[in-house]
Amino acid sequence: MTQGSEIAGKASFEHIRYAQLWEDADVLCAALPQEPGKTLVSICAAGDNALAMLTLDPARVVVVDLSRAQIACLHLRVGAYRSLSHPEFLELMGSRPSDQRGALLDRAIADLDEETRAFWQARRADVITYGAGGVGKFERYFRIFRTKLLPFVHSKKTIDDIFVPRSKAERQVFLDTRFNTWRWRLLLNLFFSRRVMGRMGRDKAFFDHVEGSVAQHVARRIKHAAVDCDPSQNPYLHWIMTGTHNDALPMPWRAEHYETIRNRLDRLDIRHGALEAFIDDGDKADGFNLSDIFEYMSPDIFSKVYGQILSAAQPKARLVYWNMMAPRRVPPAFDGSITTCTDQENRLKAEDKAFFYSDFVIEEFQG
Repeated sequence: MTQGSEIAGKASFEHIRYAQLWEDADVLCAALPQEPGKTLVSICAAGDNALAMLTLDPARVVVVDLSRAQIACLHLRVGAYRSLSHPEFLELMGSRPSDQRGALLDRAIADLDEETRAFWQARRADVITYGAGGVGKFERYFRIFRTKLLPFVHSKKTIDDIFVPRSKAERQVFLDTRFNTWRWRLLLNLFFSRRVMGRMGRDKAFFDHVEGSVAQHVARRIKHAAVDCDPSQNPYLHWIMTGTHNDALPMPWRAEHYETIRNRLDRLDIRHGALEAFIDDGDKADGFNLSDIFEYMSPDIFSKVYGQILSAAQPKARLVYWNMMAPRRVPPAFDGSITTCTDQENRLKAEDKAFFYSDFVIEEFQG
């Protein structure tokens, strides 16, 4: 088995695909085991979810990823947490304006290995311009959307008014009367098409097992972000529309978690490779953050990978993952050993600020 055996041959993993968190660490951490001293496993992505998991007081968080570039994103964060104050961290990442990102980057990478230092020095100009959280392919995709196209659809005042606190009924009126115009719908259909998103945002291979219109899916999920949830508190919507987080920070970037994460960085066990980097060692885990990896797999491969994850799971271990458009839940072969945490799923899905995803799954292994 390899967690990426199917996708690894189709997509490139040598560049930064995601330079920041695009999944809601609040709901992730709420779904994982709450008892201290557990062993947790996380897909790396940009590393933010793994850092958020340190707030659960685990014995260790094993972080795996096929991409060396994504692993480098986590190493940068480790260096930044260790060497920067919280305000400086936000400046480096791009959440706040800054005229000192070059100096902050130098401090963050000073004690990292030579390969990681060289990786970030090669991206120094982009970090200075956009912040370290703005240098990925996905972030560049949204930057083109925000700076080149959105101004033809909505005024700056309309964009700013998205983030004015309102009641749910008032948010619905704003969406219907001021935001969901014919120009906006045209932009959605063009820019969030499968072809454009596959070329400029996510890798096109990630849509191999997806059915339906990507643009229509995004339109449905925008209603969740703009009406069901409070946009003023949504860091992902803030970044897409404004290029910064303003006061709505992702969970691991908030001041109240900064020292906790900094003090537990030595509990990270970072491994380049697929999930077998953990499973083949014979380790056992109590919780898995699996991001949306199952969506990239055919049903047969998904079932095989799922079974091998269970072979590395302790009794009562939690499997937590997202689906965007390809439906993935416990394969029939393992249904008898899994309990779906339906009530908790429904509650957390309603709170999930990462609005691209259509489903959030919490499954518990009975052992």
